[in-house]
Amino acid sequence: MSESIKSLNEVHLGMPKLETQDKKVTSFFEFWPNQVIYIPVILQWLWLAVRYRSLTLPLVSNPGIHLGGMVGESKSAVLALAGEKAQGYVAPYVKMFNDTNQTVKVRMFESLQKVDRAGLEFPLIAKPDMGCRGAGVKIIRNKKELENYLAIFPDQASLLLQKKIPYEAEAGVFYIRHPGKKQGEIFSITLKYSPYVIGDGKRSLRELIEGDARASKISKLYFKRHESVLENVIADKKAFRLVFAGSHCRGSVFKNGNAFITEKLRQVFDEISSDIGGFYYGRIDVRFENIDKLMQGESFKILEINGASSEATHIWDRNTSFYEVYKTLFYQYKTLFHIGSINRKKGYKTPGIWQLIKAWREESKLVSQYPETD
Repeated sequence: MSESIKSLNEVHLGMPKLETQDKKVTSFFEFWPNQVIYIPVILQWLWLAVRYRSLTLPLVSNPGIHLGGMVGESKSAVLALAGEKAQGYVAPYVKMFNDTNQTVKVRMFESLQKVDRAGLEFPLIAKPDMGCRGAGVKIIRNKKELENYLAIFPDQASLLLQKKIPYEAEAGVFYIRHPGKKQGEIFSITLKYSPYVIGDGKRSLRELIEGDARASKISKLYFKRHESVLENVIADKKAFRLVFAGSHCRGSVFKNGNAFITEKLRQVFDEISSDIGGFYYGRIDVRFENIDKLMQGESFKILEINGASSEATHIWDRNTSFYEVYKTLFYQYKTLFHIGSINRKKGYKTPGIWQLIKAWREESKLVSQYPETD
């Protein structure tokens, strides 16, 4: 519990100030089910499929990534596409295969060997090699926590152990570059604010969650995650972090950061993307020291590179209009098909629909078995 508690001056360190006095804590559609939000997008997909004569054209939008990064891709395989220059921006990591034919002790020994050879130290971030929306992400503070993670991780599946970047600030940078072009665009920046409740020395964590206008909307998620400490009283003027993973569906507050897009930052992401083989479209999740340095393209590390299925997550800002959500989504998928058509002309063959369905089933099966997310 102690690592979840921060002083108020540490909360959202390096981020632009988050306005907390706004009575509008969520948009009316922010926590709608995805299947409802995406009905118009599905209809657009079908229309574009007719226009471009291919239902699976977006799967070659990023030819270097399995199925373009739509589903079932390996995080480590995508990060491994980075050349020497781009690799310098990636948070160091090692990949482990959780071979349950071996004892946990043997898996631990091999894991610690890889971690040591890579020069990594605790705490580490453990995450599944396949999955999305922060599923299965945990902070690993010591050998015992690593052993516990390996013991409950799915059989015969891969995971990453990544350096825990010592920055509070996190963002999703959505980047698009058309094949054959040297210059791309940063289409969106989403600032990701970890959700906190502030203690008063009187109320328990449960009471603070129930009394918070936003946290109370997904209180069941927080109650399950913090079950062992729900009755603990949080000290006055101390902040308790409710979730670590920067995922909107798990409670992180997403804010539109497009005002912080600069020419210098675009140039840096042009350099990075041009050094990632077969990557043209997607969201690059980063942690950064502070917003001023990020605007200069400095002091940030890449956590993940997401492909065709990623979205410009600034749409989940509580102040985004319903119109802006669909304007953004429709632009994304129109662009995705267009880039796919360019790559098809270059000779890339579009996968069959059954490949997509098979990958989705495999990923869904794994995600359902992942450990609880921090």
